[in-house]
Amino acid sequence: MKQAEVIAICNQKGGVGKTTTAVNLGAGLAMSGKKVLLIDADPQADLSACLGWKNTDALDETIVSVLSKVRNDEPFDPKEGILHHNEGMDVLPSNIELSQFELSLVNVMSRENVLKNYLRQVRSGYDYVIIDCMPSLGMLTINALTAADKVIIPVQAQYLPAKGMTQLLYNVAKVQRQLNPDLKIGGIVMTLIDQRTSLAKETIEAIRKNYGAGIRIYSAQIPVGVKAAEASGRGESIYSYDADSKPAEAYAELTREVLKDGEKARTDRLRSSGDR
Repeated sequence: MKQAEVIAICNQKGGVGKTTTAVNLGAGLAMSGKKVLLIDADPQADLSACLGWKNTDALDETIVSVLSKVRNDEPFDPKEGILHHNEGMDVLPSNIELSQFELSLVNVMSRENVLKNYLRQVRSGYDYVIIDCMPSLGMLTINALTAADKVIIPVQAQYLPAKGMTQLLYNVAKVQRQLNPDLKIGGIVMTLIDQRTSLAKETIEAIRKNYGAGIRIYSAQIPVGVKAAEASGRGESIYSYDADSKPAEAYAELTREVLKDGEKARTDRLRSSGDR
């Protein structure tokens, strides 16, 4: 049975290109022939808006409706709430009600596993599930990390976003120790890079020096530019909006790296199961 690789796109700081990375990685994987589900796990619903659903508060079925059924141990249709984007991706949208849902988890048994339990019934229909996390380490992000096979960390090539890496990695390690020992750090992807500035180059070098020995730094480097923002405003990926742009080239490179990692992981799993 097909079993999707679940990837959480996570950084507890906002404005680092997290949602744009989730959208364009998902679109790149879909263009490569993979079946992809994008999950908007942020009450701000930026991922939903970037893909054209600007008013998700008007939707009857969202991540809130399905996770509420999981929380209450009620049956649900695995297709419930899932929308289809014309670039080949499925999308589970969010809305502002997700904030209240997060608060409701405080006294719930196994509250860290609600999203994981949802994905148990859904992931067999996909090759990849991409979770766009909210920019904080609240219960929703902990749910995403508990459900994920790996986490990709977008880091803006500036001093302050890079400074928060130590705390983020500490929190990921804590989830690994207590909730999801199989969670792996897929890597760090540098985003919003302005190659004209020495600060960007210095920040990238500092990230490599401080973390590169233990954590993979993706070769893809996402440049700053208006094209990606314009694409999001039109509800499209960068490939649909301007396939020849620098951001499109960079996200295509990231997609190839993620696909290569996925193939290696599948080969390792098959080899491991054959050795038993």
